[in-house]
Amino acid sequence: MPQDYEIFISKIYQKTGINLALYKEAQMKRRLTSLYQKKGYASFQEFYQALDKDRQLLNEFLDRMTINVSEFFRNSKRWEVLDKTILPELLRKNPNPKIWSAACSTGEEPYTLSMVLSKHMPLSKIQVLATDIDENVLAKAKLGVYTERALNEAPKDMVNKFFNKEGPYYTVADEIKRTVAFKKQNLLADRYSGPFDLIVCRNVLIYFTEEAKESIYHKFSAALKPGGILFVGSTEQIFNPGTYEFETAETFFYRKK
Repeated sequence: MPQDYEIFISKIYQKTGINLALYKEAQMKRRLTSLYQKKGYASFQEFYQALDKDRQLLNEFLDRMTINVSEFFRNSKRWEVLDKTILPELLRKNPNPKIWSAACSTGEEPYTLSMVLSKHMPLSKIQVLATDIDENVLAKAKLGVYTERALNEAPKDMVNKFFNKEGPYYTVADEIKRTVAFKKQNLLADRYSGPFDLIVCRNVLIYFTEEAKESIYHKFSAALKPGGILFVGSTEQIFNPGTYEFETAETFFYRKK
C-alpha cells in the first residue's frame, strides 16, 4: 500500500505538476482514500488509471487538492476602476506595460488582469508575470481549470469569450493562458524584478505582520516606475501612503511618486 501511494504521487506529479508529497502524508492519504472509495475504486493504482482517462474525474480530484479561495473579478467594482480609469492613464504613458500579479494563488487574478487588458490592447501584446510561493497553486494555475463558483463575479461576456465549459468545470482559453508567465517567488525573501507599470497584490497582505507588510510595501514601491500603480485588496487600504513614496490614485490604487 505505501508503494501504491508513492507511485500515485509520482504519476500525478508527471501529469499535473502538483506535488502531493508537499502535503502532510497521513492527512492527504486519508482524504484521497475516502475520495477513491466513494467513487468505487479499490486502490490508488485503479484510481490513477481512471483519472488518466476521465478528464472530469481529474478536474474533481484537482478541485479537492487545492482549496480555492480566490475568484475571477473579485470585488468587481474595483476591476471596473482599473478598466475605466487606471489602465487608460497607464497605457497613454506606455502602450506595452510591464505588469506583475504578486501572490497570484491559483491564477484567477492574473487571468482576470489579461481579460481586462484585452479590452485595451491585442492579446499578443499582453504579458503578465504571476508569482506565488506555493508550487502546487502555481501548477493548478497553469492548468487553468475552475469550478463555477470561481466565476461568480465574472462578466458573462468574458466567460463566454475566454472559457471552455466541460461539465461543471471551466477551462481558461489558451490565448489567455499564453499571456501569463507563472514563477515561484517568496515576497519576503526574494528580490523583485521590475521596474513595473502595475503591481497587483490583493487579499494577501492581511496575513502578514505589520513589519512584514511595511517591508513589502517598500519593496513594491522600489519595483514600480514613477507613476506606476499598486492595486491592493479591499481590506488593505494603506493609511500612510507617503511613507512608501505613494499617493492615492483611487481607493485601493496607489501611484508611485
